[in-house]
Amino acid sequence: MKTKKRVLVAVSALCLFFIVFQISVSSTSRFLNNAAFPAKTREKTRKESKLISEQIHHPPESLSLPLESPIICDRTSIRYDLCSINGPTVMDSATSTFFTMNSTGPPLVERIRPYPRKFEDLIMSQIKNLTLTVGPRIPSCRVQHNAPALVFTAGGYTGNFWHDFNDGFIPLFITASTIFPDQDFVIVVSEAPKWWPSKYADLLRMFTKHPIVNLGSDTTTHCFPFAKLGLISHGFMIINQTLLPNSKTYLNFRGLLGKAYNQQAQSQAQIFDPKPTKPRPRLVLASRRHATGRSIMNQAQVIRLIKKVGFDVVVFEPKTKTSLQESYALLNSSHAFVGVHGAALTHSLFLRPGAVFVQVVPIGIGWAAEAFFGRVAKELSLEYFEYKIGAEESWWTSMGRTICW
Repeated sequence: MKTKKRVLVAVSALCLFFIVFQISVSSTSRFLNNAAFPAKTREKTRKESKLISEQIHHPPESLSLPLESPIICDRTSIRYDLCSINGPTVMDSATSTFFTMNSTGPPLVERIRPYPRKFEDLIMSQIKNLTLTVGPRIPSCRVQHNAPALVFTAGGYTGNFWHDFNDGFIPLFITASTIFPDQDFVIVVSEAPKWWPSKYADLLRMFTKHPIVNLGSDTTTHCFPFAKLGLISHGFMIINQTLLPNSKTYLNFRGLLGKAYNQQAQSQAQIFDPKPTKPRPRLVLASRRHATGRSIMNQAQVIRLIKKVGFDVVVFEPKTKTSLQESYALLNSSHAFVGVHGAALTHSLFLRPGAVFVQVVPIGIGWAAEAFFGRVAKELSLEYFEYKIGAEESWWTSMGRTICW
């Protein structure tokens, strides 16, 4: 019965392709419609992005190196640097410096920007450098930790929901599974916005039982038995199970999200489940009505048609302060999710396996649509479809600036 219902929902979603989305879309593309960059530069950027995404992946070399030095930095990846402090270290929050004592060896200083977008010079120049130093003297320790530290930044594009996962939580999942598969650790975060620790508190608790150490607000010294700085990335929204010692997949990551938010979702499910006499499948429509570009211009007409097809419709327009518990409860209890390509579609991670996910793809970003959302949907066992906007359906505007998604 459940399988039959899922098939019916999928068929209904297919009907939406050809009935509902004969619409106008304001299609501002990061790659192709940015007046700040000439055509040759945009084409180069697109080719470089493909190269970065398709690069052959290898585990970090530093994981197999002998611990001959108190500090080892692996800078071989195009996406990230990874540094290891192989022994007791004192972290001075005020200066963002990690000290290691060595009275016999020569002084040593390394610096790292622990953000997995090393290929993007402009944003990396805005990431704060953390310093690792070896010398005969170290500061006194005020807070002693028995677990090692995992250090990364929540700066850069943080605040854009897609980047929060692509540059943050997915690399965190990969790094924890690779370096700390069966070991507790303390998260030390640099440049985190004030809202970040509270918004993601439930998810962060899935990685560590310890309080988060925020370098932006902490002013004391901390001691750790050892530390790792940097996050491992496998590519745009990629979890490569062949590189993980426990062969974890996107379904494991989805399970982590469920563990973080499902308890709260159950208590809030009644908000989205009015239990009508004749229940209809629920479709969530991601709205970009107040966004710059890539918005459905006849949204009211689209909603009427979706209802006519047979869905209850919930319009979803998430903001930075939108509760993740409510978002998870909504998406996890819905049958279909439809939206134009953009960061809000990252909420497809909250859909249950078997749910329908329809991505409306504006002109010129087919590769990004597949790399950022399509590939993930398939790994999450979603019923995934794309509706590609035709030239006659698209209203192109040139806003003269880059849109980040």
